[in-house]
Amino acid sequence: MRFRYLTLALGLSALLLGGCDQLQDNGQKTADKAPAAKDDSAVVATVNGTPITEAVLSLYEEQMQNRRGGPPMDRSAILEEVINLELASQAGTKEGLADERNTQLQIEQQRRAVIATNAIHKYLESHPISEEDLHKVYDEQVPKGNEYKARHILVDDEDAAKKLIAELDQGADFSELAKEHSTGPSGKNGGELGWFSPKQMVAPFSDAVAKLEKGQYTKEPVKTQFGWHVIMLDDVRETTPPSFEQVKPQLQAFVQKQRVQDYINGLREGAEIEIKQPQAPPAPAAQSPTADTPAPAQDDSAGSPSSADDSAETQSSTDSTAE
Repeated sequence: MRFRYLTLALGLSALLLGGCDQLQDNGQKTADKAPAAKDDSAVVATVNGTPITEAVLSLYEEQMQNRRGGPPMDRSAILEEVINLELASQAGTKEGLADERNTQLQIEQQRRAVIATNAIHKYLESHPISEEDLHKVYDEQVPKGNEYKARHILVDDEDAAKKLIAELDQGADFSELAKEHSTGPSGKNGGELGWFSPKQMVAPFSDAVAKLEKGQYTKEPVKTQFGWHVIMLDDVRETTPPSFEQVKPQLQAFVQKQRVQDYINGLREGAEIEIKQPQAPPAPAAQSPTADTPAPAQDDSAGSPSSADDSAETQSSTDSTAE
């Protein structure tokens, strides 16, 4: 069972929702650096006189646990990691790395990511996901009913599709016609689309398939935004969708991602954003063709009609939502 609508959308940005390793401030100056956080928690270790506090250790422990999962890590091992990081940080500071431009940019980027992460978490906490929200997505996205196994031939105009139907009426082989005439990527495989649910196809296509009996093909061309289709139904089967509880974690992640996207969209709508195209790096000098290095062949496939139709059919036969 494929849950394309869910699996394509799962997962949140590591930059926005993942933690960044942070040790306490060692006094280095950073560009537009925020004031140091007040930390009056107990000191658990010192490294060359620099304290490592309980708050820092707990933060690092939480971040590592979120990344690795599984059973809790040994706290003494976590402390050793923090000590090692502090030692390396101190060594880098002595070498002047803290004042290098690239280091400053990385620190500022981590600062930006941490603040953004906390802003998103705060938004999610103020917009909790209810069971009703999850059930709504379950009803909309989890395939139910029948699945279909079909082939199709995609062409550019109605007359061409009608001619193919006439050939089928005279006993022509569907797969051979697809290999010869279909402009879509499935043509080379005889038009095979495999098993799919109605929601995976645009409405005119799925509606036409649902009206066919096994072994039948459409007697009239089917028009979609991708072109004109001749469709043959090979098989049909009833699906048994997973229970709500089985896919609840995926549903939770799906809705959470939607919430984050809504939050970002709202911020963008209220912001003044001016995008300036970055300067492209200079292209390497072209080498003149010689007998040993012939000129490359001209590639005109990018603008060919079949190239455009292939990408359209791929969307149609997999994850199109233009219903």
